[in-house]
Amino acid sequence: MSAPTRRAGGSDDPHLGEAPRAGDDPNHGREGTAPPPLPMAYVLPLRWTVDTDLAELTDYLRWLGGHVEVTVVDGSEPDVFARHAAAWRGLVHRHVPPDPTVRGLNGKVIGVLTGVRAAGHEHVVIADDDVRYDEAGLRAVHRLLGRVDLVRPQNYFSPLPWHAWWDTGRTLLNRALGADYPGTLAVRRSTFLGMGGYDPDVLFENLELIRTVRAYGGTEAAPAWLYVRRLPPDAAHFRGQRVRQAYDDLAQPARLLTSLAVLPALATAVAARRPRLLLGAAAGTVALAELGRRRAGGDRVFPPSTALAAPLWLLERGVCGWLAVGQRLLLGGVRYGDTRLRRAAHPTRTLRPR
Repeated sequence: MSAPTRRAGGSDDPHLGEAPRAGDDPNHGREGTAPPPLPMAYVLPLRWTVDTDLAELTDYLRWLGGHVEVTVVDGSEPDVFARHAAAWRGLVHRHVPPDPTVRGLNGKVIGVLTGVRAAGHEHVVIADDDVRYDEAGLRAVHRLLGRVDLVRPQNYFSPLPWHAWWDTGRTLLNRALGADYPGTLAVRRSTFLGMGGYDPDVLFENLELIRTVRAYGGTEAAPAWLYVRRLPPDAAHFRGQRVRQAYDDLAQPARLLTSLAVLPALATAVAARRPRLLLGAAAGTVALAELGRRRAGGDRVFPPSTALAAPLWLLERGVCGWLAVGQRLLLGGVRYGDTRLRRAAHPTRTLRPR
């Protein structure tokens, strides 16, 4: 496939950034008629050591398999893989291990490369194991992929324990300043294969995929109205991810410099005994997050209190940003499984079709 030439973001189409209307669905209003399965593939890469949430995921896969083609690329140990195979037999279209010929340090990317190549449809959803689409979300993604090469939906946490509330502060700031980085993307398979996939040796794999599509000349949509539910991790997993998520900023210099400036600015304000500066900065951060919360009807999925989490998350990122830089300089990278990853993601200008 030759590289697309449409303008990124789909700005030539006046309806690309709008929520779908009832009239867009050809089955809308047909009482008693179940909509047909979508001609779309869903790739779920996972690697589990325990099966605590197996029943819940199985219920989701049972529903999902009735709407789209489902491929689970399972990098779990053999005994866990066997339990998954027994639980999901007849529910998913493919349950396969990662392709052993694909080499790389990031197991999720290897799973995605395996799954997209095996997919039987042009439109492919890639989703983490905690992402929960509904039918409206799948259909919206399918429509958008008819116009662009990559779709970036908007995740929200439900339920909302304290740590998911905390992390939602990051989501709202991202929404206010542009677009968030979700746990799911959707791509055209022909574009993905044409550009040779993406690098399996980076940490921030979603950003790497987005940038690789851009470098290939592909188009992207990041509809702020396309909300896809995400289950929160447990608190221990959340705590263990703080520095690793901050390490992602090494691929985004402006964000990294902002996070590194937080602690020096805080120390300066405290030393100068200027509490009003601190209060003003906190209030400004909350106001910015509130803009992100209200954008594109976000107040339907983001409770009002989540904007208050933004200053706390920013302070956390200010601490973890320095720890991430320290790991890069002193340890050569951030811990990922049983290895370390040095590179967060490549700059778009350096990417070429693989």
